[in-house]
Amino acid sequence: MVTWMHAFIDVGADDVEPTCAFWSAVTGWPVGAPWPGNPEFHSLEPPAGSAYLHVQRIEGPPRVHLDLMSGDVDADRDAHVAAGATAVERYQWWQVMASPGGLPYCLVTERHTRTRPRASHWPQGHRSRMAQVCVDIPADRFDREVAFWRTVTGWPSEGSRRPEYDRLRPPVECPVFFLLQRLGPGENGPVRVHLDIGTDDVPAESERVRALGAHPQDTTHPWAVFTGPAGLPFCVTPRPPE
Repeated sequence: MVTWMHAFIDVGADDVEPTCAFWSAVTGWPVGAPWPGNPEFHSLEPPAGSAYLHVQRIEGPPRVHLDLMSGDVDADRDAHVAAGATAVERYQWWQVMASPGGLPYCLVTERHTRTRPRASHWPQGHRSRMAQVCVDIPADRFDREVAFWRTVTGWPSEGSRRPEYDRLRPPVECPVFFLLQRLGPGENGPVRVHLDIGTDDVPAESERVRALGAHPQDTTHPWAVFTGPAGLPFCVTPRPPE
């Protein structure tokens, strides 16, 4: 079973600095130094608990990708391939993969015991944390993608009151919840991931991220949709931040 998942915001060189600054302000966590030996990576470092949100400099269009921690990368690679994934490229301590729907992700050697950070408390009186990743899936690939992620994570399905969603339940130590969304008619393109901020006050958090430079896209639901630097969408949701 997967016990820890990281989220990486992948952007071009010109967007690294504004993306780091924006998400540092959103989370309240400072940006760490470039990773030794891999200076294309920066982590958002919570004051207590383990980092799980990172920014990566890439060549190509912006995206979000996920890293799954693994006790045996090669064995997990083979199991993921058997479940429908594609093995893309092997590095010293990680393996690049693609899900059946083409979503890039990595299997990474687990080296540490990790602790989920707590939510940040804001002067407005509410709390928030980047608490969920949502996989956005065109309708014709939804069932296969859901079955794949259930298999490779080992996480049971919680279902959802809304038919376009399925939610997997990670272990309590994992820092993010995992939501899968069936896109509507005409919403095609690749399978992709967006980030969800969990908060106990959606209007207050929405106003806060707007003041930090987020661009509102849709505020007509119980959640609010924004874009940040590089145009990547994210949501402010009533998902509990702890």
